[in-house]
Amino acid sequence: MEMNWYVVHTYSGYENKVKTNLEKRVASMEMTDKIFRVLVPVEEETEVKNGKTKQVMRKIFPGYVIVEMVMTDDSWYVVRNTPGVTGFVGSTGAGSKPTPLLPEEVEHILRQAGEQEPKAETDFELQEAVKVTEGPFADFTGTIEDINAEKQKIKVHVNMFGRETPVELEFTQVEKL
Repeated sequence: MEMNWYVVHTYSGYENKVKTNLEKRVASMEMTDKIFRVLVPVEEETEVKNGKTKQVMRKIFPGYVIVEMVMTDDSWYVVRNTPGVTGFVGSTGAGSKPTPLLPEEVEHILRQAGEQEPKAETDFELQEAVKVTEGPFADFTGTIEDINAEKQKIKVHVNMFGRETPVELEFTQVEKL
């Protein structure tokens, strides 16, 4: 069972209502193990009206929501029969499963909507020697014991007062020696 993002077409202007309805249906029909996140991708935009500037949230894809889910007959049925939903995007014919978004498409949409910070690429390796560049441990050196790319953090063992001490740091707080 693979988890993917799917695009769901809605009646125009009903995106938030579909999100709310679908989240309620997922809870009431006990589908939380198959349907995970429902997003209406929006971005902040500056709007000038009558000489006044204000920040507004604009839908990136009016008429669509994206749903992170495991596609099964049951989960398809729950989404497809949510009030306001007109169907999945990428269904090729009757009874066919919709096409999921590609990982790079999802990343682009989430980044555009501010849902996900761009991931910092890392070329750190376990047991590699690094120098701490900022924070309370600046100028200490140590070895990398753990790398968490998802959270962009690494665990470094630094030598303090003759003892190895584990310290969790951001990727940006260290540099290779």
